[in-house]
Amino acid sequence: MRTVVIALASIALLTAPAYSQGRGKGGGKDPYAEQQAAEQRQKAAEAEKAYNAAIGSIPDKTRYDPWRSMR
Repeated sequence: MRTVVIALASIALLTAPAYSQGRGKGGGKDPYAEQQAAEQRQKAAEAEKAYNAAIGSIPDKTRYDPWRSMR
């Protein structure tokens, strides 16, 4: 019985530092979270714009027919 109590107490003591690194009650909002979200939205918009530009530059397959003179 004594070993079980010692084991439980040691487990509780080892998990306390890990819990204290979490957000906890005093964490509140991350001051950089909104800025990071805005940067992420801007990067996504730039990537979408670059994607649409790349898709727009692909020529249609029906315009060029290398075998047109052989038919």
